[in-house]
Amino acid sequence: MARLLSVNVGLPRNISWNDRTVYTGIFKNPVAGRCRVGRLNLDGDGQGDLAGHGGEQRAVFVYQIASYRYWQKHLNRTDFVYGQFGENFTVEGLPDDAVCIGDRFRIGGALFEVTQPRVTCYRVGIRMDEPRMPALLTSSGRPGFYFRVLQEGDVGAGDEILKVGEANERVTVAELNALLYSPEHPRVELERAARIKALSPGWRGSFEALLRSQSTGVESGNAGLAPPAALHPAAPGFQPLAVADLEQESVDVVSLSMRHPDGKPLPPALPGQYIVLRLRPTRSSAALFRSYSLSGPLSEERYRISVKIEPHGTAGLFLRDHVRIGDLVDVSSPRGSFTLQPGQSPVVLLSAGIGATPLLAILYALAAARDTRQVLWLYAARDRRHHPFAAEVRRLMASLPHGRSYVCYSRPDPVDRLGVDFDATGHLSPLVFNSVSIPQDADVYLCGPVDFMADMKEALAASGVAPDRVRIEIFNGSEPLNPGVVASERRAPHLPEGDTDAGPLVSFARSGVAAHWNPSVYRSILELAEACDVPSRWSCRTGVCHNCESGLISGAIAYEPEPLERPADGNLLICCSQPTRDLVIDL
Repeated sequence: MARLLSVNVGLPRNISWNDRTVYTGIFKNPVAGRCRVGRLNLDGDGQGDLAGHGGEQRAVFVYQIASYRYWQKHLNRTDFVYGQFGENFTVEGLPDDAVCIGDRFRIGGALFEVTQPRVTCYRVGIRMDEPRMPALLTSSGRPGFYFRVLQEGDVGAGDEILKVGEANERVTVAELNALLYSPEHPRVELERAARIKALSPGWRGSFEALLRSQSTGVESGNAGLAPPAALHPAAPGFQPLAVADLEQESVDVVSLSMRHPDGKPLPPALPGQYIVLRLRPTRSSAALFRSYSLSGPLSEERYRISVKIEPHGTAGLFLRDHVRIGDLVDVSSPRGSFTLQPGQSPVVLLSAGIGATPLLAILYALAAARDTRQVLWLYAARDRRHHPFAAEVRRLMASLPHGRSYVCYSRPDPVDRLGVDFDATGHLSPLVFNSVSIPQDADVYLCGPVDFMADMKEALAASGVAPDRVRIEIFNGSEPLNPGVVASERRAPHLPEGDTDAGPLVSFARSGVAAHWNPSVYRSILELAEACDVPSRWSCRTGVCHNCESGLISGAIAYEPEPLERPADGNLLICCSQPTRDLVIDL
């Protein structure tokens, strides 16, 4: 007979970890007596990171005493206590290889349903004092599982666990865990898993992503785990392209068009993607890596980029002052996930300054397709002299059946014509959004200076546009994902302390920083990125979750530890990889 051995709860608190502060509820302690189980939590329990833990689908975490015994032997430990794995219920019975998603159990006065296996993160490694624990739990087939609460009630240690219902599909917790995290993803099993009514939406979405990737012929990587930024991998390496045209777009923006010197077709791009340039201002200088959005129509004959010339911008000044038609420039394949999505919803292209470049490529694609969706171009500039692509955008918008544009100048010159060059003086704001009637069901593409994008996200939310309908492009990196880490003052990317000229050079292309690898200091490329304050995304730190999956622009790496499943060709997992030669990463 299955039995509840211990009920464990704990409220989130700050702990010290690796010179950072982490807010976590991983530390649980046994409850004396009965405990009330609510729809979202047990009394006295809480989670520090609600994006990854807790909520209706993950209200109660269950772990088995048999797995305790397994890990005591495997890790040679004798110090385990109830709640050791961060679980709410420590149970006798209910093994992961027998319990199925959708099974229902009555415990005490409450009714529960199994929704998904545990998704491990680095915090269980903190609790166990074993950094490898996320990978060990997942690879062992002993992850534990979550309950949804169907009927609230009281529970207590010693309660019997009675099975009162079964799932429509008999897929065990261990089988489902392996289906997502192992390298094998049989289509028939993915379809079977996706049919489980009780399966949590997050896991169902992962299996549906794997099914879509198989339908499109993708043969490497794990689309069920890869973050959006890694969904369009490109072949690593650079090829020399010849500059075919130079054009001054505004007082501080110049466009370069490039083609293959032998006329060969270029790797195809998606509207909104970017390329990386490898520049050497002088023969003796270190290479500079800069990312630039493609700003022209889709073409396999030429790429166009548009570069803002900053007063102290080394790369931009070099391109403006020294690169001429016929010169060769090293260029990567197009990459990036800020791309035009299919659908019938209205499209809003919202930008300021040089942030117009990826949106211009998207606008070209919409115009080429004679897209019948509503398309609204919203743009902010200082004045006409600082307004690139004005005539180009007007021509493209006029070709769309349902295209509208609205341009704000913050400081128009006396010669700038209201109603011709621009539509209003000032800044884009909720008032402007209401006046132009932004559809609340629109797909919004947003790019521009960081502060501008933060303001626009707030303004869009105030106008009723849901955050998940807003796609953003950040030129100098990505939005970090460091779950549970208490925010501190963000520093601009920089060289790490003690950087030397020895070891492979690791260049973080989007952050503009290059540092040398020192294996005596860093265990992974992620640790080097953190030492440079390069924005990064991670959760497990052991090669399980793929949140850290990033583009490999050039170079080679090794894995230690080996991830449960390697990423797609052209990508890497920075949390468990090390460079074997000079490396350029899309971070």
